[in-house]
Amino acid sequence: MQLLPEYPVVTPRLRLRPLTPDDVDALLSYRGRADVCRYLPFEPMTRDSLLPRLHGDLSLTGITRQGQALTLGVELAGTGRLIGDVVLFFRSLEHAGGELGYVFHPEVAGHGYAAEASAAVLELGFSQLGLHRVIARIDGRNLASRRLAARLGMRQEAHFVRNEVFKGEWSDEIVFAMLAEEWPASPRHPGRHR
Repeated sequence: MQLLPEYPVVTPRLRLRPLTPDDVDALLSYRGRADVCRYLPFEPMTRDSLLPRLHGDLSLTGITRQGQALTLGVELAGTGRLIGDVVLFFRSLEHAGGELGYVFHPEVAGHGYAAEASAAVLELGFSQLGLHRVIARIDGRNLASRRLAARLGMRQEAHFVRNEVFKGEWSDEIVFAMLAEEWPASPRHPGRHR
């Protein structure tokens, strides 16, 4: 199983592509914000913490083995502005399992860009990587992220109550999931918009 997409991955309003060190300022405009990182598994990034990653794991252009993650920058097709990024983790070869993640600049909230980009990544995971199942693990307090997973057609499978200390406090973890066989029926499947 491997994923080597042709770039850019194009949706009706967006272009998804690998990140480069030239993206550092655009990424810092949202990944450097405490309010954006509040429910994410990392602290606000700095130039010093982000640049090495842009020369490493954040610059991968494909997935060739279990344990890798493909992070794609999301640009507005009309302007080329980087507004967020989406990630597909290849968690298990044996179980053909993946995980979806996303982070977007708050200035573009409410336009459906995160759902459009995440749907493109689900399509890559199911159709090109051959995943059987994709999950999204979300801090229970992150209502916007929970709504996004539901809009993608993912179903809530678990609610772990105060199961881990996250950034200094107990938090709930919500797990959403989707199977490959469920993807074609998703309201966000690309075949439903033709």
